[in-house]
Amino acid sequence: MSVAVEFRNVTKEFGPVRVLHGVGFALQPGRVYGLLGENGAGKSTLMKILAGYESPTTGEVVVDGAVRAPGGGSRAAEAQGIVLIHQEFNLADDLTIAQNIFLGHEIKKGPFLDDKAMREKTREALAQVGLPLDPDTRVRKLIVAEKQLVEIARALARNARLLIMDEPTATLTPGETERLFALMAGLKAAGVTIIYISHKLDEVERTTDEVVVMRDGLLVAREPTASVTRRQMANLMVGRELADLFPPKLPAPQDGAPAIKVRGLTVPGWAEDIGFEVRRGEILGFAGLVGAGRTELFEGLLGLRPRSAGTVELAGKPVQLKSPRDAARHGLTYLSEDRKGKGLHVHFGLRPNLTLMALERYAKPWLNPVAEQAALRGAVQEFGIRTGSLDVRASSLSGGNQQKLALAKVLHPGPSVVVLDEPTRGVDVGAKREIYHLVQRLAEQGLAVVVISSELMELIGLCHRVAVMRAGRLQTTLQEPNLTEEELIAHATGTR
Repeated sequence: MSVAVEFRNVTKEFGPVRVLHGVGFALQPGRVYGLLGENGAGKSTLMKILAGYESPTTGEVVVDGAVRAPGGGSRAAEAQGIVLIHQEFNLADDLTIAQNIFLGHEIKKGPFLDDKAMREKTREALAQVGLPLDPDTRVRKLIVAEKQLVEIARALARNARLLIMDEPTATLTPGETERLFALMAGLKAAGVTIIYISHKLDEVERTTDEVVVMRDGLLVAREPTASVTRRQMANLMVGRELADLFPPKLPAPQDGAPAIKVRGLTVPGWAEDIGFEVRRGEILGFAGLVGAGRTELFEGLLGLRPRSAGTVELAGKPVQLKSPRDAARHGLTYLSEDRKGKGLHVHFGLRPNLTLMALERYAKPWLNPVAEQAALRGAVQEFGIRTGSLDVRASSLSGGNQQKLALAKVLHPGPSVVVLDEPTRGVDVGAKREIYHLVQRLAEQGLAVVVISSELMELIGLCHRVAVMRAGRLQTTLQEPNLTEEELIAHATGTR
């Protein structure tokens, strides 16, 4: 099962922009490596080269002592046992789980597809990742966490000898994460090499043997995990001492009418009889396990899902929100947890992505691209979006910079209430700190902010109050001094 890999002076250029600068290091079989770096550091590009999705501009990739021939693509890499689990899902929504797992690697019986064998092997792979689903289930019916586990199951079904995991726990519950860690331990014992890319440094500390740190397309450190602290990992990633992650909390507003007031909101199958309110200058968090109904509640609030009951007031006035456009007109905007599928048009340029929700500002009646470009330059500076050029597609940005663009997009119409769903998913510690300070600034400017997050410390560090949902119902709303991990977990799991 083992495979040895070496990068030799690997560079990569996209047009005039060089994103990798002579990277060279070796990976030994049967070890778990934590690959760290800020968004834009070059980690994903290097891994795409290893997995055959990109070719190096110069330099070599050596697998088991042999230099890989250029142009083989991902199929050649998979033939060598190297499989990449993408951070952004690479699944066909209209196909079944079994069809996705064996797409391009179908099992045949004579000239025909052996559907029975593929279903059985799919069941085995799903059992390995703890996902008891019917192999004939269409992927579009799965929630985000289930899609993540299908991606992992697909890699296992292809007998990976070197497995690249890019933010694999971003959407998983604590229980699913524990199963993944147990699975990783079993794969390591079988000789599989694992490259673990994560911005959750506690997971890197727990699961890896060595950390490899990249910054600005360069290899800057390689150390045994046991010899570096989380703080040292973070400092190596950003190239400077990382100050406190969370800004000091502002006092919670005690008076004034709510900016948003919701009563009795019901989204069939997901949320029942939910009520909450948020004042200007307040940050309200929503906690809960995967499937608790948090995202679906707010999709129902904005008209993205049917709702059967409930009233909504914005700035003290009853409103009927039938679509996100209605909501934006009334001063409510929403950042989706799925930035690639619902947050951005990744095949569009940066400018149309930024201005899409505020087109009436730039079309009087004809579109004014000069004004749009000026707005984009301002947003790039304000939100710290790192890009070599303003005239590129959103897909060319790193994950963290796509997230910053998505934030800029939902804030561009000038809302009074903003809902941020998993705002730091897949974002490095440096960018997290920037986003946390941005959220604080929004509250300082008088916006009412709702943060939905699976990271409990994020909610505790940012929010004045945290509402806890379980199985579609609001269990409680916590504030200091009861705003602790223990209390949040107890209410989210129903043990309190």
